[in-house]
Amino acid sequence: MMWNTFSQTVDLGWDFYGPVILFVMLVMLAVPIWAAIGASAILMLLWSGALPLSLVGESLFDGIDAFALTAVPLFILTGDVLVRTGLSRKFLDVAEALTQFARGGFGSATVLVCGMFSAISGSDAAGAAAVGRMTIDRLVESGYPRPYACALVAAGACTGILIPPSIAYIIIGLVLGISASTLFMAAVIPGLFILVSILITNIVVNRVYGYEGGGNIGPGEYFANLGRALRSGWYAFIVPGVIFYGIFSGHLTPTEAGATAVVVTIILGFILGTLSLADFPAMLISSAKVNGVILPIIAFSLPLAQALAIMGVPQGFVGAVTGITEEPALLILLMILVLIAAGCVMETTPNIVILAPILKPLADNIGMNEIQFCVMMITALGVGFITPPLGLNLFVVSGITGESILRIAARAVPFVFFMLIVVLLIAYIPAISTTMLPDIYR
Repeated sequence: MMWNTFSQTVDLGWDFYGPVILFVMLVMLAVPIWAAIGASAILMLLWSGALPLSLVGESLFDGIDAFALTAVPLFILTGDVLVRTGLSRKFLDVAEALTQFARGGFGSATVLVCGMFSAISGSDAAGAAAVGRMTIDRLVESGYPRPYACALVAAGACTGILIPPSIAYIIIGLVLGISASTLFMAAVIPGLFILVSILITNIVVNRVYGYEGGGNIGPGEYFANLGRALRSGWYAFIVPGVIFYGIFSGHLTPTEAGATAVVVTIILGFILGTLSLADFPAMLISSAKVNGVILPIIAFSLPLAQALAIMGVPQGFVGAVTGITEEPALLILLMILVLIAAGCVMETTPNIVILAPILKPLADNIGMNEIQFCVMMITALGVGFITPPLGLNLFVVSGITGESILRIAARAVPFVFFMLIVVLLIAYIPAISTTMLPDIYR
């Protein structure tokens, strides 16, 4: 019924169905996502006449010619430098010292260091790879089954796009014309909610199965160990400190904060003697490879989004959905289901660029705050990082450990469940994502 209403409203024909079928076929053939989107976009523009093909090149260039996008390679490079300088291991030492009092302390430390790394790199995959290499073997030695240890790291790394500064919030801000700094501020509490939900899940699972012991430590020894860890690694926290203070104080834009973080991390590496000029080519190549995946997707997704807008797809979707029900609670739930389903089969970047312009009119129609909508969307898509068949973080930890993706995914189910609870809280309680914002945004 909804699809019939949608088709009648938008007057869909082969200029819509043809490109969609082409996209699905290319994805099933394992064609790179940017190429699948690009081919579908060009076919849709050619058949619909929504945008002259002579302007496609200009549209591609305009899509990535944005100062805000400069922050993306800068935060990715910061994460690479952080790993090569050994500063990420200092985060682990401090996190381990903080959680040594609790049973399952190293598992909790792993989740915390994922959050710390996320507060710098803004990338899930980078966090999963960096933290996984440091912690998975030690988690197994502590008593965790290897599939569960992999699932714990994969879930913790989901905070990469949920805790600011986040590449996903930069992209959705660019697509919808919202300040990335504002979105970063709104994402702090929701990001912490997700981090805490993963911590609680691990504690509960550990209690049920008794994976890891520990926690038998007195106050004196606890604070002595914590003091040693802080004295040994306090300087590592200069980097996230610069990022957070610069952005939230208003002194730096996200791009400027990213540039400053790169410089500070490099200086720390030289001072500590853990970084040399010989390390730069490998760092730059590694960062370029990640950016080479993200930016073409953005470039080709924007013409597709423009074509969909010209064809009236967002308005048709709103009309079709509200024709079934106008109950805000049900419409919000429908949006969440769409986002989670999309996150299971496609990467976050194309999902944002394509779905945000389609779903935002529906959110506006029910009076949802645009900032709350953005936070809900990114958080819901974040669940897709540990859900098959795509589950990028599952593939990353599987790649570095050789563990079966399906076994990891099975152990990730409790984390998915608790993350979904947080998504629902964010969707139905606006204060979670607007409390830290000035009154003008509420």
